[in-house]
Amino acid sequence: MSAVSRLLAARVHRSAIVVDTHADTPQRLLDAHYDLADPRRGGDLDLDSVRRGNLTAEFFSIWVEPALYKGEYARRTLELIDAVKHQVVRHSDRIVFADSSEGIRRAHREGKFAALMGIEGGHSIENSLGLLRQYYELGVRYMTLTWSNSNGWADSSGDVNDRRIRHTAGGLSRFGKEVVLEMNRLGMMVDISHVSDRTFYRAQAVSRAPVFASHSSARALCDHPRNMTDDMLLAVARSGGPRSEGGVVQVNFFSGFISQPYRDALRTLKPEADRRVRSARRRAKRRGQVFSHEELERIRRQLARKIPRPPLSVVIDHIDHIAEVAGVDHVGLGSDFDGVGGQLPDGLDSPADLPKVTSALLDRGYSPRDCHKILGGNLLRVFREVELVGQTMRTRSPTGGR
Repeated sequence: MSAVSRLLAARVHRSAIVVDTHADTPQRLLDAHYDLADPRRGGDLDLDSVRRGNLTAEFFSIWVEPALYKGEYARRTLELIDAVKHQVVRHSDRIVFADSSEGIRRAHREGKFAALMGIEGGHSIENSLGLLRQYYELGVRYMTLTWSNSNGWADSSGDVNDRRIRHTAGGLSRFGKEVVLEMNRLGMMVDISHVSDRTFYRAQAVSRAPVFASHSSARALCDHPRNMTDDMLLAVARSGGPRSEGGVVQVNFFSGFISQPYRDALRTLKPEADRRVRSARRRAKRRGQVFSHEELERIRRQLARKIPRPPLSVVIDHIDHIAEVAGVDHVGLGSDFDGVGGQLPDGLDSPADLPKVTSALLDRGYSPRDCHKILGGNLLRVFREVELVGQTMRTRSPTGGR
């Protein structure tokens, strides 16, 4: 890259509102007592990398491991929310809590890092629209309808073929439809990452606002059920109704979702990974300890060293594919930082490396305006439309399902 190209890439990136829609850092904040101002210590995200990568806003994932915290989903959800908010208070000179699209824009103007939250897995609401509303009041602005576990009202891609699991008849139960519509009314984004294909199409049809995928990629390039088929990419782009500008697919950086050779290698290592996890769980139980997400991440990182990392260009390949199929207005970034055990593409280790994505996009022929859309503009557009749909629905039905 020439000096002129480097200057252009730096200028484009520094002027962009950069939004990442998925990082699993709250597990580290709560379980490992990690502080965002500390060095990363084996993690992917800290305040220094945020600053160097010009990351404007991060949606922190509020994820409750369903087996470990069975019967305590709400408590664990609230503790994770509290951990995020504690960091905002502790570092108020650098972090601002945001709960709106305008809050992200305001943080950009003020030169601060915007912290937002999304719940990863509808089991956190414990089949209660009241809990959903309270999470919204606490600042949660999206919910992934399922994690890798089906929850009785929506089906997951993670267990869709498991006959031991009770699945819905059409992808969403009657209560599942109520959840989607209540999210619309609140102005909470409906996230279809992790859901089964049938649940995806049903949610997209039910939702009155555009849907989005917070951290998914293109199935045509990596055949994983977590990824979107071309038909699904088009459906996201057309979601929200005839007057909508459509949703967005935020590309996941996890090597197992973007590189088919890496995915194949991971499947080969799965028996060893399962053995190590079972052994670690037994050790923790003997000691009277809880097997933590931190320990799971450590095991994942150890195994990841056995597989060559794919190049950063595979991320751009997925952006290219989604832009070609659905349009450049329907693709963004959903890294999955701190959630993939270090299994990121070579050269993309933290938010500090996000300028490399901009450089690569410009090299592929994207305009500065296109880069701004992909880096955060598309997500902001969807977020704003979801807010407006919610305002309209609340005017018509101010109390929702109460």
